[in-house]
Amino acid sequence: MDTTNNKTALVIGATGGIGGAVAERLLADGWRVRALNRNPEAARRTMARPGLEWVQGDAMVEAGVVAAAEGADLVVHGANPPGYKNWAGLQLPMLNASIAAAKAAGARLIFPGTVYNYGPDAFPVLREDSPQTPATRKGAIRVQM
Repeated sequence: MDTTNNKTALVIGATGGIGGAVAERLLADGWRVRALNRNPEAARRTMARPGLEWVQGDAMVEAGVVAAAEGADLVVHGANPPGYKNWAGLQLPMLNASIAAAKAAGARLIFPGTVYNYGPDAFPVLREDSPQTPATRKGAIRVQM
């Protein structure tokens, strides 16, 4: 592990698959990693990810995300709506909060992509210029994002 990195990342969604994997990789590379969670004490007890600095916050509350990102070099937006429900009402505000936090901190934003935003016409090989004509509501939201 390289402990000379001295860089800080805020991971939003560290209890999930992608956010958790990114947090672990950053820790392994010597980053200081803050993990945003609505209930950091519960997350600390249930997550087997030593080294994470759990901070209280809600991905829907821009001011809290901005505060948690203070001094960060990197903001990772790995959040999904609680219970994976109400994408139309929650995904864009959560992403906007992450964008605001990254801007305020002068940090780079990582936003993992998915294939939701592509329709059958984009396959079998996805490229940067593949058409984004989704066949689902979640896909249409991902195109907006």
